[in-house]
Amino acid sequence: MVKEKIKRLTDEINRHNDLYYNKDSPIISDFDYDVLLKQLIKLEEKYPELRLENSPTKLIGGVPSSSFEKINHKVFMGSLQNAYSYAELLKFEEKIKEKNLETSYIVEPKVDGLSVSLEYEDGKFVRGSTRGDGFVGEDVTENLKTINNIPKNLTKNVEYLEVRAEIYMPQKEFNKLVLNQKNSGEVPFKNPRNAAAGSLRQKNAFITSTRGLKAVCFNIQQIRGHSLKTHKDSIDFLTDLGFYTILQSTIYEKIKDCFEKIEEIKDEKKYYDFEIDGAVIKLNSLKSREILGSTAKNPRWAIAFKYPPEQQTTIIKDIEIKIGRTGVLTPIAILNPVNISGTTVKKATLHNQEFIDKNDIRIKDLISIKKAGEIIPEVVKSLKHEENSVTYKIPNICPACGNNVVRVKSFIRCVNPSCPATILQNIVHFVSKNAMNITGLGEQTIKTLIEKNLIKDISDLYFLKREDVLNLEKFQEKSTNNLLNSIENSKKNPPWRLLFGLGINEVGQKTAKLICEEYGSILNIMDAKTEDLLKIKDVGEVTALNITRYFSSHKTKSLIIKLKELNLNLTNSHEKTAKSRILEGKYFVITGKFEDMPREKIKSLIEENSGEVLNSVSKKTTYLIAGEKAGSKLEKAKKLNIKILNKEKFLKLLS
Repeated sequence: MVKEKIKRLTDEINRHNDLYYNKDSPIISDFDYDVLLKQLIKLEEKYPELRLENSPTKLIGGVPSSSFEKINHKVFMGSLQNAYSYAELLKFEEKIKEKNLETSYIVEPKVDGLSVSLEYEDGKFVRGSTRGDGFVGEDVTENLKTINNIPKNLTKNVEYLEVRAEIYMPQKEFNKLVLNQKNSGEVPFKNPRNAAAGSLRQKNAFITSTRGLKAVCFNIQQIRGHSLKTHKDSIDFLTDLGFYTILQSTIYEKIKDCFEKIEEIKDEKKYYDFEIDGAVIKLNSLKSREILGSTAKNPRWAIAFKYPPEQQTTIIKDIEIKIGRTGVLTPIAILNPVNISGTTVKKATLHNQEFIDKNDIRIKDLISIKKAGEIIPEVVKSLKHEENSVTYKIPNICPACGNNVVRVKSFIRCVNPSCPATILQNIVHFVSKNAMNITGLGEQTIKTLIEKNLIKDISDLYFLKREDVLNLEKFQEKSTNNLLNSIENSKKNPPWRLLFGLGINEVGQKTAKLICEEYGSILNIMDAKTEDLLKIKDVGEVTALNITRYFSSHKTKSLIIKLKELNLNLTNSHEKTAKSRILEGKYFVITGKFEDMPREKIKSLIEENSGEVLNSVSKKTTYLIAGEKAGSKLEKAKKLNIKILNKEKFLKLLS
């Protein structure tokens, strides 16, 4: 029983770590996460022999992405231990006193962002990386250079400096980004922290530059050429060098003296331009910090006091059903408006029937509500039922089309392919920025077009006439021309955009690109077999089955033929029906100039044969392909004993 519980908690926490650190898409609050983690810690302390190898109690949650070059941190970037009561802070101080160390503290707001390392040599910014798992992070130097308040040159020449900073997105920039994402049909970021993380980890640094990110520096990791004695000295020094810091000048001699400041920060949180989820209490003496050191996960000289999520009570006025593009019926609670953390909440998701049954949710209930992760409205529990009320049941009939619904695992789904609600969401997805990028078509406009019987599926968009659009509310000559031009231009999009836009379950942008590269044409994908799709890197069994089932439908085949007749681009410019796997698992870096062969051609040949091209030389590199004037990459490859190829040797490798 205990073994099973440890396994369940380990798997659940690791899943939440992946969602938070790697996918920037958390589904529970920090408070709820810590409740799970504390349960696991207690069980592992009592039954250490049952601790699993992948236990999250010994690991930082993030895993370095394969999209960026990995960087080994010279100083471990740990996470903070959390406290939710003043009693826990007093216990923290007791452990310090056991070492007979000086106990004076500084209290700072805990910025809720993405932690990074910034490195400077001789006063110049040379490298920046994410925290990752604490030991290894991602090289995001070019993206960090686009953040205006990160100094590129310090005001004083310091031999070497590594600074720890938090990257955040100001609330104003977050609101603007979410509005743009909604208007273009994208899934908006859930909160500013995830928006900051997703924006910093863009492969295109230009996108990062448009997101209005900022950095606040809060610690010196290591320094050469200058000596410091206290944390306050280090923050003052960083400020003088040109970094943005949160100056806290008061020194507290005892931990209980910090309590008033902790409450003050909580009251003032609405005045900061960044999100905060607590206050950080740090030892001021750097020597004491060095003596205390760190555990495998946390520094022993600092602790975060986390503010519990704000909860309010309100009434469920009604429950509505929202139907997604896959036909899933999601119950939404319509609430008496209530203010939580500075915003008015009018709706909250009830997830599914299991959640409703478990919490006995009824219309007219008095409920407790909070914001998960300080942004997503979430029903906590029912506090009081109205007399003679009953637990809400999701209807057995689709409210949009009247067809019977089916239960698939924990979801209730409308499987009618002609359901107007699923058609609406499918078209919203098809026109979105990441799919066909048809601008000027919001959800309400698409809904009106469906209601006027002007469109029944995505192909009907290409039959829209000028008078059809001009008759819509808010459309004038200019906006009509813009929309019709955008629809026409979308025909030229690469086929992966179309494949993604079709909305096949489990087929995201990356998968759509991989499949289109493999098969060259949507028409070829239509004839693909499940076992062949499984040979493509990162395509799993569920995805492969979803694709073959989708294209086996007579309705789908008719749609694709219609799109072909409408002159949509279904074929890559360099169609290839089979992709060689000669270079699979091999990593290449290309440098220098090549006679009679552009570097892009070499890159294309590598990718066509299942190899991967990296931007910089590291231990991961299998081969360096070097032309004339190869430079520093060639020197680094020699030091790392990486095999070096010229153009001729590379072509021989291919053959």
